[in-house]
Amino acid sequence: MKLKVPNHQKTQIANLNDIKREWHLIDAQGKVLGRLATEIASLLMGKAKPDYTPNMDLGDYVVVINAKGVKLTGKKETDKVYYRHSGYLGGLKKQTVAEVRERYPEKLIERAVYNMLPKNKLRSKRMNRLKVYAKADHKHESQLKRS
Repeated sequence: MKLKVPNHQKTQIANLNDIKREWHLIDAQGKVLGRLATEIASLLMGKAKPDYTPNMDLGDYVVVINAKGVKLTGKKETDKVYYRHSGYLGGLKKQTVAEVRERYPEKLIERAVYNMLPKNKLRSKRMNRLKVYAKADHKHESQLKRS
């Protein structure tokens, strides 16, 4: 016997044609890095949208300004170390947060958001919609005024 399900109880699945991406401007001045990164990751995934589907990329564009002024709690400014390796023997490179902030302040936010996104094939597409700037000036005024 086949069960009849009323129309109002069917689950709606997002369609690629129905995706409407918005632009969000976030000022990072004085905000804590981890809390800011979770907010940005949620916007990039589209988790606040009613038609959120984990296997589809429904997120919005995010523009972050004043990345140089992001805060870290505790002694992370001097104690937290970022590592990378060249692949050769003895090729381990270390940088503290203070060194990264001085040279590439955008990388702090990009790296934090990258690690907070789900580790799947959609992560690189979502990261392409993240625009981070060290200062207040950016080139996305026209997109932000539309939304």
